[in-house]
Parts: sequence; C-alpha cells; structure tokens
Amino acid sequence: MRKNTAYEGALGDYFAESATDGPYNAHTDRPAMLALAGDVTGLRVLDVGCGAGHYIAELRARGAAEVVGVEGSATLLGHAGDRVGRDAAVTLHHHDLEEPLDFLPDGSFDLAVVALVHHHLEDRTQLLVELRRVLRPGGILLLSTVHPTADWVWNGGSYFDENRIEVRFGESGFTNSYRRMTMQTFLGELLGAGFALERLVEPRAEESARHVDESRYLKTLRTPFFVAVRMRKD
Repeated sequence: MRKNTAYEGALGDYFAESATDGPYNAHTDRPAMLALAGDVTGLRVLDVGCGAGHYIAELRARGAAEVVGVEGSATLLGHAGDRVGRDAAVTLHHHDLEEPLDFLPDGSFDLAVVALVHHHLEDRTQLLVELRRVLRPGGILLLSTVHPTADWVWNGGSYFDENRIEVRFGESGFTNSYRRMTMQTFLGELLGAGFALERLVEPRAEESARHVDESRYLKTLRTPFFVAVRMRKD
C-alpha cells in the first residue's frame, strides 16, 4: 500500500510554523531556490507541493504575474490560503501529488517550483513527465531535495541504498517518511524526463540562520543538507 506522506493535522501545523523562520527551510532551501529562479517578473508559476504558501508569497512579492499552488495536505493548503489572502493572482488546488496533474493544460507555465517534496513521492517519474508537459518550451523547473550525502551521513548503510526511511522532524516528536536516492538517480530521472541541467547548487544556510539556531546553522556549513537544480525544457 502506498504511504500517505502529506503533512496533515498537527504535523502540518508544526511544519507551517517551522518553515516560516526555520534554519533549513527559510534560511537554506528557500534563498537558494529563489536565487536560482532569478527574475520572475511577469511569469506564470506553478508551485508543486506548495506547503504553507511561503514560496507563493515570495514569488508574488518578486513580481510573478500568477502563481498556481498544488498541495496534497489540506492542513498546509489552509495555511497557504491564510498566507496569500485574497490575492486574485493565486490559485490553490488540493491534489494528491502521486496522481497526474491532468487539471493543468499543456505548456501553460513559464516556471515550476518543487521545493523539498520530490523525495517524499513514489512516482517521481510521473511527476517529472507531467511537469515537462505543463511547462512551455524553454520553461524552467526548479527542484530541491535532500542531499544524497546527507542521507548517507545521517542514516548510514550503503550510499547506494534507496529505501524509504522514517526520520524525526526536528525536536517536535513528529516523523516524516521519504525515499533515499543517489545523485545518479536524482539527476538521471530529471535528464531522462527530457530536462536539460542549467545549474546545480548545494546550499548552505545564510548568516541569518545563525540568529535562529546557531547549532543547526553550523551543521549546514559541514554537511550538504540539500541539493537544488535549475532545469530547462528544450
């Protein structure tokens, strides 16, 4: 039976709060992904796994003309709605990310963002094919995930293990489930789906994270927590 990995209920509430100013989401992943995005002025953007709407708010503030958010968690989608308010240029969809994005037309987005959700999914290949379908020619995909080296350091075993693991979510007492993958698998699936790699970064926390949690800030300077890529649909 496929595992439901959406952050519902108390876990969703915890994540929504921690992602607002946490050292990893707010001060490591998000700055790196937004830097990869560059100028988004006038773009139509798809945010897959939009969570509590942090990226949507940032993209709109940076000039994105329209943002469509898709999220499997009803709890997080509620937080996203609260964050973006009555912005008529934002549309939110509650949708299982293991299912095709068949409610979105072909070639309808300039940019797609998939931030720290890819590793939770089982049918990653289907999602990548769908993302390529809904992007216009020359459209850009930004995708971040847990760094394969971090998984090896934290969980041991073979680097080449690609098993599903259950890990503790900070100090909250909650756990979340995701699937390990090698760098070869990660990039191979993206290239196999027809994307071209433009840039890859291994982000470290910004200095601002030191004031939130110095120990976690310092960890990101020693261990690569995430990897983020900018891919192009030719």
